[in-house]
Amino acid sequence: MTTEHNSRRSFSGAILVFLFALFLGALVMVVFLRHATTGVLSQLATAMTGRTTTTFDTSVPAIVQKIQRLDRLETVVYSLDTVVEGSKSSAVLPDLLAGDRILLIVHGQSIAGVDLSKLHPEDVHIDGRSIRVTLPPSELFVTTIDNQHTRVYARSTGLLTSADQNLESETRAHAQDQLQKDALSDGILDAARKNACATITTLLYGLGFQHVEVM
Repeated sequence: MTTEHNSRRSFSGAILVFLFALFLGALVMVVFLRHATTGVLSQLATAMTGRTTTTFDTSVPAIVQKIQRLDRLETVVYSLDTVVEGSKSSAVLPDLLAGDRILLIVHGQSIAGVDLSKLHPEDVHIDGRSIRVTLPPSELFVTTIDNQHTRVYARSTGLLTSADQNLESETRAHAQDQLQKDALSDGILDAARKNACATITTLLYGLGFQHVEVM
């Protein structure tokens, strides 16, 4: 009876030792696979897990090309609705007799961003997994008046004259210039650069860089 009891106890102890050794081996394997990221150890870990190694082309020409593919990166749209006045007067007669006045309700927008085709290799500095990029200056790409939503609010002419056919087009052109000035004074270029930096930063992190500085 004692011999059978000792045999069972010995068998149980052997199972516990085996399970402990199995747990310890699994733990060592997990630690190895998590930290084997370079050199021969990385290759061994890849062979053991069957995973393929993800590679990134982080050379300066490759990064410049990827950024340049974004071309003209439009990052800010500045919209404005306003009333613009245009008028013509006579040098001799008062406006009541010879004047011409128009009021336009104007809707327009300015679009700004960064032309990434102007990025040069010397603007990109790579050190391992760190990268620093100096973007080209932000630009105001275009300012336009939305003719479908721009209309004449009021028009008045003097008693002795008829409406000047060119006054409306001249007033629209003035409104476009004013919209551009307002967009610039409100900081559209600074906002465009800030948004472009955020976009390029996200792109570079997605390419595998661990430290990104975009200026």
